[in-house]
Amino acid sequence: MRAHRWMAVVLLALAWSTASGQTKIAHINSETIMQTLPEAIDAQKSLDALVAQWEAELTKMQAEWKKRFDEYDKRKLILTDQARAEQEKELRDLDQKIVDYRNRKFGQNGELFQKQNEVMKPIQNKIFKVLEEIALDDGYDYIFDRSGEVLLLYANEKNDLTQKVLMRMQTFGK
Repeated sequence: MRAHRWMAVVLLALAWSTASGQTKIAHINSETIMQTLPEAIDAQKSLDALVAQWEAELTKMQAEWKKRFDEYDKRKLILTDQARAEQEKELRDLDQKIVDYRNRKFGQNGELFQKQNEVMKPIQNKIFKVLEEIALDDGYDYIFDRSGEVLLLYANEKNDLTQKVLMRMQTFGK
C-alpha cells in the first residue's frame, strides 16, 4: 500500500515536471551513504559489538538452562514429587529470565532499538541537513530515497546525488 502511494507521488511529480518544465527531481541511495560514511560505519560497528555481547550472554544463559535441564532429566525418575516440582519451577523461571533478557535487549522498544536511535539519529539528521542544502543550492524540488520501499519507474543516473552527499558530508559543519 505504501509503495502505491509513493508511485502515485512519483507519477504526479513527473506529470507536473513535464507540464511545468520547472520541477527538478533527484534521488539518493541512503543505504550506500550509510555504508560509506565513516561515522555511520563506526556507529554500526559499536552496535554490532553490543549485539555480540548480548548474544554471548544469551548463549551463556541458554547453556546454563540446557545443563540444568539435562541434570533434571537424568534424575527426574528418582526425585520426589516435591523436588521434581521445585526443579521444574527453577527451569521455568530460568526460561522466563532468558525470554525477559531477550525482550529487554532485542524487543520492539528494547535497548538495541534505543541505542540505534541514539547513535544513528544524529547521523540521519546530518544527512537530512545536507540534502536540504543541496536541494536549495541546486534547485531540486524532490529528492527520493530509492534504497527502501520507494518504487521509481525511471531514475536517470545523472540525478543520483549519493556521491555528492558523501562528498558534502566530509566537509559539513567544519
